[in-house]
Amino acid sequence: MFASDLLRDRVALVTGGGSGIGLSIVEQYLALGAKVAMVSRNPERLAEATAALKERGFDNVMGVQADVRNYEQVSEAVRAVVHRFGSLDILVNNAAGNFFCPTAAMSSNAWKTVVDIDLNGTFHGCRAAYEHLDASSAGGCIINIITMQALSGWPGAAHAAAAKAGILSLTRTLAVEWGPDNIRVNAISPGPIGDTEGARRIYEERGRAEQERSRVALGRFGKKQEVANAAAFLASDLASFVTGENLIVDGGRWLKYVSEK
Repeated sequence: MFASDLLRDRVALVTGGGSGIGLSIVEQYLALGAKVAMVSRNPERLAEATAALKERGFDNVMGVQADVRNYEQVSEAVRAVVHRFGSLDILVNNAAGNFFCPTAAMSSNAWKTVVDIDLNGTFHGCRAAYEHLDASSAGGCIINIITMQALSGWPGAAHAAAAKAGILSLTRTLAVEWGPDNIRVNAISPGPIGDTEGARRIYEERGRAEQERSRVALGRFGKKQEVANAAAFLASDLASFVTGENLIVDGGRWLKYVSEK
């Protein structure tokens, strides 16, 4: 779909990059010529993903263990990437936490945990990466992964919906604040994506997969590659005049409503 050198010599950092949508974005960036660092809390997952990518011939990849809730760990991860690759051009804030829980039954700790990972983790990534993105010769790029249910509301996932809504506001705020520094800041809103932990927990294990498919105008779950394609576009010069945008990749789910039964 894209020229094989679309992201040549760009350096990217992807949080939550060891699995799911994050790993698909990592694979796409590597295939397009970028040097990529995956950040994850899980060292085993990082080691497995890194080894698999190197076996496929991707040498310009590294794994960095860090918890996005901890600003010092995120800052150290950014420093490690710049030390290894010499710069940082692209930041993808993909790390997220979520689980189904009616709000009336949600503990304060459950609320705080998801907001801390999603919203605070995104801020930590942006803040830690700022000076390097500002120095990027290609122009800095930040992509934040959210959901349209941040805008519609998300019954049973109020913590994630509120956090993602905050990320959208942060995205548009930084697009304006950091635009003069030649840093573009955008978001991607995936719909239900098959073969991911999120789809399994939120839809499949609760017996809601078919109902969720019926909410999608295209009648199916999305593919991780379809989100990675959007992330490649936004990271490239093809989107050089795009900032503050929320690119919806949900098969038309946000346009279609199916009442609860």
